[in-house]
Amino acid sequence: MTLTMLAVFLVHVLLGLPLFISLLATAVVGFMFVDPAMIPRMMPQQFFGGINVFSLMAIPLFILAGNLMNVTRLTDRLMAFAKLLVGHLRGGMGHVNVVSSIFFAGVNGSAVADTSALGSLLVPPMRKEGYSTAFAAGLTAGSSLIGPIIPPSIFMILYASLTNTSVGDLFLAGVFPGLLLGLAFMTMNAWYAWHKGLEKRGGLPSRRELVVTALGALPALVAPFIIVSGIVMGFVTPTESGALTALYVALCGLAQGNLRLNDFWKAMVDTTRLTSAIFLIMAASATISWLLSYAQVPNEFVALLAPYIEQPVVILLLLSLITFVTGMFMEEVSALMLLTPIFSPVAMMAGIDPVHLGIIITLNITIALITPPMGACVFVAAAVSRIEITSLFRTIWPFVVTAILVLILLILFPSLTLWLPTQLG
Repeated sequence: MTLTMLAVFLVHVLLGLPLFISLLATAVVGFMFVDPAMIPRMMPQQFFGGINVFSLMAIPLFILAGNLMNVTRLTDRLMAFAKLLVGHLRGGMGHVNVVSSIFFAGVNGSAVADTSALGSLLVPPMRKEGYSTAFAAGLTAGSSLIGPIIPPSIFMILYASLTNTSVGDLFLAGVFPGLLLGLAFMTMNAWYAWHKGLEKRGGLPSRRELVVTALGALPALVAPFIIVSGIVMGFVTPTESGALTALYVALCGLAQGNLRLNDFWKAMVDTTRLTSAIFLIMAASATISWLLSYAQVPNEFVALLAPYIEQPVVILLLLSLITFVTGMFMEEVSALMLLTPIFSPVAMMAGIDPVHLGIIITLNITIALITPPMGACVFVAAAVSRIEITSLFRTIWPFVVTAILVLILLILFPSLTLWLPTQLG
């Protein structure tokens, strides 16, 4: 049954049908194997039930907050602050690219949005500094992976809804891995700058410049603390935190005179389009997830990995390999929705902390965003950089390998993930 469903899904995707339709067609085939009479009764119920979760309301609100940051030019202030901090170093614009991604990750939580927002602004200056277009586009796509790791994260909210894991703990657990990923890409950029002989541009900023620019970026820098502290301290739910963040960003835009009615409308329209696409995929994926659970597929998977159940590191490496390969050919939200219910029982039996598993799965799914042939961030980076997608596919692999090395570190040393939620959660 499972292999037939996979074949049906791949055929529909190759035919170019919308993803949620491909997923629903796959579910219909699965129900034909289990019990065709369940189709009119269970499919609508599971389709709606998959998105009828209160915590998922946080997703459109965090997306709205990110879109409002763009239209109110708070993103520009973050980039200016990043440029002042690291722009004077060798390979300064590459470092600015990574640091800007770290800042932007604290509000949006979407790698694709990060690539789109920062790529068009940073790739041209990187070219002027002496970077090749391929490396500039690759670094933009690679550093965007920080977005779903540093809180807030759309993927973490989805994982929490599927496993009843604390969103606050997941957000805290993502801080160090996100910073570690940023450090890895900055190290890679520093090596490139040294190898290519790029020169330093500009000197150290004055104290006055640093203070003025920091104050300008302060409203945007405060947003992540509103998100994380409110959830961790139990003052608000993730959904309420998303609403507060969106309201805060909108008020900052109004106070600075950068938010007009047509800008607000554009942010709302963009949010609605992206949210609709995500929720349709989630609903269709939830239908298949329920069907696989009903057919006892997770139990079969547990039995398959039973010989390694006493070796958590081996289990995590195997789960990562499966997730990585799946993410190469499947949209990330649907991959997360389908794999998490299957992986969770295995991880529980192996004694793996669900928070640690959440970060590992999230990073795996995120790496797929820059992995050919389906990596969405690669397509966006190629478009904003005006480079052939095939050329970028050939040069993106060093960034994929760098992210995988960080993933392996997190698997081998769980404390990198669990220390902060243990101390503060």
